Formats: sequence, structure tokens, C-alpha cells
Amino acid sequence: MRLRNIPRAEGTIQAHPAVIKRPEAQRGCWRQVFVNKNPIHIEIGMGKGRFILNMAKEHPEINFIGIERYSSVLLRAVEKFDTEEFRELQNVRFICMDARNIADAFAEGEVEKIYLNFSDPWPKARHAKRRLTSVEFLERYEKVLPQGGAVEFKTDNTALFNFSVEQIKEAGWTLEAFTYDLHHNEEMNRGNIMTEYEEKFSRRGNPINKLIAVRK
Repeated sequence: MRLRNIPRAEGTIQAHPAVIKRPEAQRGCWRQVFVNKNPIHIEIGMGKGRFILNMAKEHPEINFIGIERYSSVLLRAVEKFDTEEFRELQNVRFICMDARNIADAFAEGEVEKIYLNFSDPWPKARHAKRRLTSVEFLERYEKVLPQGGAVEFKTDNTALFNFSVEQIKEAGWTLEAFTYDLHHNEEMNRGNIMTEYEEKFSRRGNPINKLIAVRK
């Protein structure tokens, strides 16, 4: 899907106080950004920000950072943050960057949990390394998660989900929990916050897959 370029996106993002412009300068120093010692959770590919903003609202004891590659998409999250419902939140920040560079922005063990929600499936086999649950990306996550740190992944794409399960095993991670029908799994659905895509796909009757993987 081609993203529509929004000319004002770059300027708005650069001027917004919740957007970290040079994340590499904060590597190892994110506690200073939030002015507390709370754990850090990040969402990679946060889209319009519904999930991470609601997570930040529900869990003030955790610091959340949303990573989005495209400025025109990040703009929507920033605009949502500026609404009355979310603008007082102190425990959320945003970064516009490619997830491949995650180790440049976070030090070893600095991130406790990573959320991946409805990531691009990259369906062609030759693009498998680009999938955010590939062994290549799991190796990148190992550079910022502590031992025992977790990745939570949701998708409606069963082929991608099956691929992800196999990649987790290949990488030597522990598959702590998984389901092919999240909304009918009482334990795993407890406290679930839906993304925009999750709500849309659920309305169509598509079952949602979820897994929790723990770093070796």
C-alpha cells in the first residue's frame, strides 16, 4: 500500500516535544528523558498510535516509546496524543526511525518489552528477512532486551504467525504463550488493548493470533 505523503508531517514532528529527534543521543539515558526509573516498553510500527497511547494511559508505571518509520503515519499518532484524552500523559514518547537501527537508540538491556502489532507480512519469500519477527530482527532485539525480556506479537495473518513461531524456535527463544484466537482465549485476552487494525479485522470475523516470546 502506498502511503500518502503529508507535507506538514515533517515540520509538525520536528516541533513536537514528545518526539525524540536524535534517539541515538539518548542511548543508555532514557531514564533521564522520562525522569524516572520505570521500565521501558516499545512498540515497533505503532501506526496511528491507538495501542501505545492507551497502554500509556492504563499503565502509568511504565514508560512507552512508539517507533514509526514514516513521518506521515507518525503525524497521526502525534495528533492523537494532542487530544484531550492523552495530552497530559508523561510516560510516552515517539521516534521516527527504521527499526533496523534499534540498537543505535537503546543500550543493552534498556528495553524490557517490545510490542509488534499487525506488522507488514512481506509475503514474498525473498523479503522474509524484512519481517519484524524474522531471526534477523530477533537478533536485533537481543541487543536491547535483557535476558528474559519479551516480545508480544499480534496479527490476523496466520501464515506470518506460523512463520514467526518457527523463527522464534530457530532463534533459541522461548515461546511462552500463543493462541490462534486471542479474543476467545480468556487468559491471553485479559487486559488486551486493540489496535485500529485489530478492531477492523475482528469486525470482519477474522481471528487474531498472538504470541509472547522470551529472549534466551
